[in-house]
Amino acid sequence: MSTPVSSIPNLGPATEAQFAKAGIHSAEDIREMGADEAYRRWLSAGLPPHFIGYYCLVMGLQGRRWNDCQGDEKKALRKRFDAIKASVSGTKEKGRSDLEAALQFFGVIERR
Repeated sequence: MSTPVSSIPNLGPATEAQFAKAGIHSAEDIREMGADEAYRRWLSAGLPPHFIGYYCLVMGLQGRRWNDCQGDEKKALRKRFDAIKASVSGTKEKGRSDLEAALQFFGVIERR
Protein backbone atom coordinates (compact mmCIF):
# COMPACT_ATOMS: atom_id res chain seq x y z
CA MET A 1 0.00 0.00 0.00
CA SER A 2 1.36 3.40 -0.94
CA THR A 3 1.01 6.74 0.79
CA PRO A 4 -0.60 9.59 -1.20
CA VAL A 5 1.64 12.37 -2.47
CA SER A 6 -0.63 14.78 -0.56
CA SER A 7 0.57 13.22 2.71
CA ILE A 8 3.82 15.16 2.26
CA PRO A 9 3.56 18.45 4.18
CA ASN A 10 2.78 21.48 1.99
CA LEU A 11 1.36 19.36 -0.87
CA GLY A 12 -2.35 18.98 -1.46
CA PRO A 13 -4.70 17.14 -3.81
CA ALA A 14 -4.07 19.47 -6.77
CA THR A 15 -0.32 18.91 -6.53
CA GLU A 16 -0.90 15.18 -6.15
CA ALA A 17 -2.93 15.18 -9.38
CA GLN A 18 -0.17 17.05 -11.19
CA PHE A 19 2.50 14.62 -10.00
CA ALA A 20 0.29 11.77 -11.25
CA LYS A 21 0.48 13.38 -14.72
CA ALA A 22 4.26 13.09 -14.35
CA GLY A 23 3.96 9.40 -13.48
CA ILE A 24 4.61 9.87 -9.76
CA HIS A 25 1.86 8.28 -7.68
CA SER A 26 3.10 7.99 -4.11
CA ALA A 27 4.94 9.85 -1.38
CA GLU A 28 7.35 6.92 -1.26
CA ASP A 29 8.25 7.49 -4.92
CA ILE A 30 9.04 11.13 -4.25
CA ARG A 31 11.04 10.38 -1.09
CA GLU A 32 13.03 7.70 -2.91
CA MET A 33 13.93 9.88 -5.91
CA GLY A 34 14.27 13.15 -3.98
CA ALA A 35 12.87 16.60 -4.65
CA ASP A 36 15.15 17.47 -7.56
CA GLU A 37 14.41 14.35 -9.61
CA ALA A 38 10.69 14.54 -8.81
CA TYR A 39 10.63 18.14 -10.01
CA ARG A 40 12.66 17.26 -13.10
CA ARG A 41 10.00 14.65 -13.94
CA TRP A 42 7.29 17.27 -13.28
CA LEU A 43 8.89 19.57 -15.86
CA SER A 44 9.56 16.74 -18.31
CA ALA A 45 5.84 15.95 -18.25
CA GLY A 46 5.19 19.45 -19.57
CA LEU A 47 3.94 20.87 -16.29
CA PRO A 48 4.84 24.53 -15.71
CA PRO A 49 7.85 25.52 -13.62
CA HIS A 50 7.53 27.71 -10.56
CA PHE A 51 9.92 28.24 -7.73
CA ILE A 52 7.39 28.37 -4.89
CA GLY A 53 6.07 24.91 -5.73
CA TYR A 54 9.61 23.55 -5.87
CA TYR A 55 10.64 24.86 -2.49
CA CYS A 56 7.31 23.76 -0.96
CA LEU A 57 8.25 20.25 -2.07
CA VAL A 58 11.78 20.52 -0.66
CA MET A 59 10.55 21.87 2.67
CA GLY A 60 7.78 19.25 2.84
CA LEU A 61 10.23 16.40 2.35
CA GLN A 62 12.17 17.80 5.29
CA GLY A 63 8.99 17.93 7.38
CA ARG A 64 9.12 21.72 7.43
CA ARG A 65 6.52 24.38 6.68
CA TRP A 66 6.85 25.97 3.25
CA ASN A 67 7.51 29.43 4.71
CA ASP A 68 10.58 28.19 6.63
CA CYS A 69 12.54 28.71 3.42
CA GLN A 70 14.34 32.04 3.76
CA GLY A 71 17.62 33.84 3.29
CA ASP A 72 20.65 31.94 2.04
CA GLU A 73 18.76 28.65 2.01
CA LYS A 74 16.16 30.13 -0.33
CA LYS A 75 18.90 31.56 -2.58
CA ALA A 76 20.58 28.14 -2.77
CA LEU A 77 17.27 26.47 -3.62
CA ARG A 78 16.68 29.06 -6.34
CA LYS A 79 19.99 28.05 -7.94
CA ARG A 80 19.00 24.38 -7.79
CA PHE A 81 15.59 25.20 -9.26
CA ASP A 82 17.13 27.19 -12.11
CA ALA A 83 19.56 24.33 -12.85
CA ILE A 84 16.71 21.81 -12.96
CA LYS A 85 14.72 24.09 -15.25
CA ALA A 86 17.71 24.58 -17.54
CA SER A 87 18.21 20.81 -17.78
CA VAL A 88 14.70 20.30 -19.17
CA SER A 89 13.97 21.95 -22.51
CA GLY A 90 10.69 23.72 -23.18
CA THR A 91 9.86 24.60 -19.58
CA LYS A 92 9.54 28.36 -19.85
CA GLU A 93 5.94 29.55 -19.66
CA LYS A 94 5.69 33.08 -21.03
CA GLY A 95 3.19 35.56 -19.67
CA ARG A 96 2.89 33.97 -16.22
CA SER A 97 3.92 35.85 -13.12
CA ASP A 98 5.43 33.93 -10.21
CA LEU A 99 2.14 34.40 -8.34
CA GLU A 100 0.10 33.01 -11.24
CA ALA A 101 2.48 30.06 -11.54
CA ALA A 102 2.15 29.32 -7.82
CA LEU A 103 -1.64 29.56 -7.96
CA GLN A 104 -1.63 27.18 -10.92
CA PHE A 105 0.67 24.78 -9.02
CA PHE A 106 -1.84 24.58 -6.18
CA GLY A 107 -4.75 24.16 -8.59
CA VAL A 108 -6.32 27.56 -7.94
CA ILE A 109 -6.16 28.63 -11.59
CA GLU A 110 -6.15 26.64 -14.83
CA ARG A 111 -3.05 25.93 -16.83
CA ARG A 112 -2.85 28.05 -19.99
